[in-house]
Amino acid sequence: MNPTRTRRIWFIVLLLVVAAVAGTLITFAMQENMTYLYTPTQVKNKEAPEDANFRLGGVVCEGSIKRTESTLAVSFSVTDRVNQIIVLHEGILPDMFKEGTSIIATGKMQGGKFTANEVLAKHDETYTPKEMQDAMKKAKELQTKSCGAL
Repeated sequence: MNPTRTRRIWFIVLLLVVAAVAGTLITFAMQENMTYLYTPTQVKNKEAPEDANFRLGGVVCEGSIKRTESTLAVSFSVTDRVNQIIVLHEGILPDMFKEGTSIIATGKMQGGKFTANEVLAKHDETYTPKEMQDAMKKAKELQTKSCGAL
């Protein structure tokens, strides 16, 4: 074979290997930073990761908000109208946060409770993530209890 042609082939092979390694590294980095949205029922059914961050979506139960005096710590229950989970958060909550409001909290499960490091409140009725709409619709069909005793 021609030496120039051999060099070109090796260059192309090297370029393909570098592209494959870069693609693999990018894929792993993106997966590590992804957080999926789960409902309380999915969390209770152990579909959510136990030791990784994820988003918990649902409605804040009436009468469940408890604030710790002289701190920013707050606990409340989130429901999908089938199951509910206690959420612990320390920090400033959005202005729209109140009982009966749809929220999405980012954090992880710790000791049977969801520890949130960020809480977002739904600000109007025009947008809900598709996966949240589907999960809430499914939960409404299975509705057995609302916000009650845990």
